[in-house]
Amino acid sequence: MVFNFLNKKNEDFPEFWKAYLDAFNEKNKLPLQNTRFIVLDTETTGFEKKKDRILSIGAVSLTNNKINVSDNFEVYLEQDIFKPETVKIHGLMKAGKLEKTTEIEAIEQFTDYIKNDILVAHHAGFDIGFINEMLLRHNLGKLKNKVLDTGTLYKSSKHLVYQDNLKHYSLDDLCEELKVQKVDRHTASGDALITAIVFQKIVSRLNKKNDLTVKKLLKL
Repeated sequence: MVFNFLNKKNEDFPEFWKAYLDAFNEKNKLPLQNTRFIVLDTETTGFEKKKDRILSIGAVSLTNNKINVSDNFEVYLEQDIFKPETVKIHGLMKAGKLEKTTEIEAIEQFTDYIKNDILVAHHAGFDIGFINEMLLRHNLGKLKNKVLDTGTLYKSSKHLVYQDNLKHYSLDDLCEELKVQKVDRHTASGDALITAIVFQKIVSRLNKKNDLTVKKLLKL
């Protein structure tokens, strides 16, 4: 499949996407303590990004390694694809009392929230892959934000030997090892907050000498 965005000019995109792209024209080289990190999580109908769909996106921001609970994001998407067998994991029914939105509306809200800030997720390739696939379905480009993965950062913070470095650390593993309480596990907003606390603890460990920079963090 060839996506039209490859041949699109900037003026052909919707206004919200042009505003998102324009944010990256500004070089954002703030010191670590002033950088806004967006910790996110998604709940999906399954694991195949081309066949499955995002059910919800949750996110919360951190600045100066402090979680800004009031600066949060949550959206539930209309379920064009419904898999009853996954409801026991995420608890989201096709119908229900939750207000749901379309994919394109969710994209507009999400990009307005994240702007050009650094994204953080646990096993980020999964969440970012699903979000990018959603963008491609609407003839938009992929996310341009820099991304950090708490699984990778945790391994760097522990200076793990080669064998341990191959371990697939789940979010539950990190909660156990970092003594993080699991509240609202397997909801997008709940997992985003848990991941934010994990990220907070990892950054504190990496910055023991108070010499950590954004550039160093992105290279880990």
